[in-house]
Amino acid sequence: MTRRSPGFRSRLVAAGCAALTLTGCAAATPAATAPPAAAGALEGDITVFAAASLTATFTGLAETFEAENPGTTVSVNFAGSSDLVTQIIEGAPADVFASADTTNMTTLTDAALTAADPVDFATNVLEIAVPPGNPAGIADLADLAGAGVKLVVCAPEVPCGSATVAVAAAAGVTLTPVSEESSVTGVLGKVTSGEADAGLVYATDVRAAGETVEGIEFEESAEAVNTYPIVALTGSASADVAQAFVDYVTSRGGEDVLTAAGFGAP
Repeated sequence: MTRRSPGFRSRLVAAGCAALTLTGCAAATPAATAPPAAAGALEGDITVFAAASLTATFTGLAETFEAENPGTTVSVNFAGSSDLVTQIIEGAPADVFASADTTNMTTLTDAALTAADPVDFATNVLEIAVPPGNPAGIADLADLAGAGVKLVVCAPEVPCGSATVAVAAAAGVTLTPVSEESSVTGVLGKVTSGEADAGLVYATDVRAAGETVEGIEFEESAEAVNTYPIVALTGSASADVAQAFVDYVTSRGGEDVLTAAGFGAP
């Protein structure tokens, strides 16, 4: 159940449920249609490094891409965007990178590790996640600063963490979290396990978590809209497959899957 603050204007398009979920979901994401390609035209294996908030959608997109291109295999590694960038710079084998913000993508482009110009493919905003029944009675962002509230957020270097800093500053609220996690997955885990009264994650993460959490939208989230870029990386042994996957994610079919998961247009 999602409770809306007065005057809140959502920047996301809510249209259904993600294909796969972090912890469960009520409905399946509609299948996407890959760009037309002759059978067997693409062959090769790629590894996609993607932000943790893309877990549900990119798992489904990878499976559909493989089905449309039988000669390909797509492995996906999910983590916080900053952690993924560090891994890539240190030499981890990756063919495609999808970030939850433009800052981490810029780090890779500055390091000359991108094979093309990154393409923005989605946007996202923060939402408050609370356990079912909202036992702490959280109603808005200001309540997260209340005495005794066990709040969990993303670390500042992670995109959801930098967004948290921005919305708190915009609202003039001082947050004192009991834990800072390296990804939205870690934040949700603390909320669903009962270790936290509330967590700040993306709206799409709340949707993907299904009935394991409740979401509370708040007006200040509009102060930190995260843009998601994707790019093929240099040195790929399957450069054509890597670029084809990027093209697929940014196609109308990929857009439909992302929209159904609650992402906004770039």
